[in-house]
Amino acid sequence: MKYFYIILVAAIPLFSGGLQASDKIKVVTTLPDLRTIVEQIGGDKVTAHAIARGYQDPHFVDAKPSFVLKLKQAELFAQIGLDLEIGWVPPLLETARNKKIYFGGSGYVDASKGIELLEIPTTDAAQLRSEGDIHIYGNPHYWLDPRNGKIIAKNMYEALSAAKPEFEALFRRNLEAFNARIDSAYTVWTQTIAPFKGSKIIAYHNSWPYFEKAFGIEIVDFIEPKPGIPPTPSHLISIIKRMKQENIKAIIISPYYDGKPARSVAKRSNAVVVEFAPSVGAFAEINTYFDLFNYNIKALTRALNK
Repeated sequence: MKYFYIILVAAIPLFSGGLQASDKIKVVTTLPDLRTIVEQIGGDKVTAHAIARGYQDPHFVDAKPSFVLKLKQAELFAQIGLDLEIGWVPPLLETARNKKIYFGGSGYVDASKGIELLEIPTTDAAQLRSEGDIHIYGNPHYWLDPRNGKIIAKNMYEALSAAKPEFEALFRRNLEAFNARIDSAYTVWTQTIAPFKGSKIIAYHNSWPYFEKAFGIEIVDFIEPKPGIPPTPSHLISIIKRMKQENIKAIIISPYYDGKPARSVAKRSNAVVVEFAPSVGAFAEINTYFDLFNYNIKALTRALNK
């Protein structure tokens, strides 16, 4: 009895903590960008976990047993959608067998709802296959326009309010505060990049049309000849020629791509390779959605100012 009493007393704090944690809405997101936004809207009423890391290519994420466990316990699941995560999310959801968060379930959140999509293909699927890694519903990298962050936040607000109606007023206040902060930050970001508006740049992969639209830069070509297709020597030579002719000074690339071709082109065209952050957590100093744009705007303006 003595030993049983000691064990029981020792377990009480753990048990109590578990009860407190169970009061929160358990949210799983695919990307850390979605996680940080849902944390902004949910505040202390949510506990959120992102499956992918910001330095990973979101098209290719290895499924792990720990992800399945998180999904089994989740009340809400949010993904970017538009087939960005099609290679790894369906198997995880099917294995988790959590009907609430499965596609179409009450806890499933498609963060793309309401987004004005760019680059929606107009050709048939057979022709698309010959064009490389083309997304059939439109370019899925919409979170890279901060104004779309407000739409994502609204989708999170609606899902959280449906899960916990008693906290709707709190979620609404958090949404309004988030939107106001986005508006204020966007003004600063656009003013910072204004001197470089219309600047031509090269990108490694077609991840940035929403960023391009939001900040008035012009991505004129890609290191990849087609999305997902490695560059050939002849293609790189054509890029170098164009950069010299048009005085293009920057190449942007995400950390998960091979930087050698971009660096080779930059060296031969007197340009700079700018490692852009594609998501929250891509680099150590990027912990929030706002950090993501602070980092990229600073990196790009520094390169274009040289």
